[in-house]
Amino acid sequence: MAEPLVALKGLTVDFDTGKRVVRALHGIDLEVTAGEAIGLVGESGCGKSVTWLAALGLLGKSARIGGQVLLGGRNLVGAPVAKLEHVRGRRIAMIFQDPSSSLNPVHRIGRQLGEALSLHLGLGGGAAEAEARRLLDRVHIADAGRRLQDYPHELSGGMNQRVMIAMALAGQPDLLVADEPTTALDATIQAQILELLGEIRRESGMAMVLISHDLGVVAENTDRVCVMYAGRIVEDAPSDTIFGAPTHPYTQGLLAALPELEGPRRPLRAIAGVVPEPANLPPGCSFAPRCERAIADCSRAPPLAAELSLGHRVACIRAAEARA
Repeated sequence: MAEPLVALKGLTVDFDTGKRVVRALHGIDLEVTAGEAIGLVGESGCGKSVTWLAALGLLGKSARIGGQVLLGGRNLVGAPVAKLEHVRGRRIAMIFQDPSSSLNPVHRIGRQLGEALSLHLGLGGGAAEAEARRLLDRVHIADAGRRLQDYPHELSGGMNQRVMIAMALAGQPDLLVADEPTTALDATIQAQILELLGEIRRESGMAMVLISHDLGVVAENTDRVCVMYAGRIVEDAPSDTIFGAPTHPYTQGLLAALPELEGPRRPLRAIAGVVPEPANLPPGCSFAPRCERAIADCSRAPPLAAELSLGHRVACIRAAEARA
């Protein structure tokens, strides 16, 4: 197996609320190899975004991060800010959910792209402007020279997202973390953004982690899928396996809630209940109170992930029965 580009090992996150310390991530193990596309799925509050914000040291002073985030054999957890600044954007870039809140509304697009190019590549003046124009061309923004003079509010949501992608590409990263990159965009623009990301991956060989609630988007754009629930990865498998033969009851529930495009109509099966708050997790398996297959043993201890087949790991004491 190829050496991982980035490896998360036993990654934990605790938040100090002032009254108590609450654990949000419970030992995330995840490897990303060069050129691979991984989908990270689950309901809101499962810890998808927190995982990568923690990996990049972007959670603030109230967060206590444990475990390891290995990049090129070096651990980023507890690393000095100067080292993290060299990694952010240059080795690992991140696109956030809302481009309108990520771009500075009082600075022109050209200036913001220029800052990224200066920070990561040391470019300035005419060289930075030329590269900024090339980046806008690469993300298919027409009349790139004029758009460099625009402010974010003069662009549509889809164009702002393209600008964010251009800024992420400015450092020529090895890994792009796309956190809900198509949120609040209409279906046509969503398809264009996803096609653009796929095109860039094919051209550059860049790896990608796609965080999304949209299982259809993940199915079409990733090689492997990790399903998260209540701060843990409960199933990790190739995309074909996840969507063709899901094993964990939570994964099965997510897919059962999707409408079929073909065949007879059937009632959608919603998962009862909601994701528990990190401060009030049930004993044992966090999904047990919502699981139709739960038994008494499910509440004794959190299940450990077991490998059912090559590349397919599931954290469920009834995994073999669920698969059957």
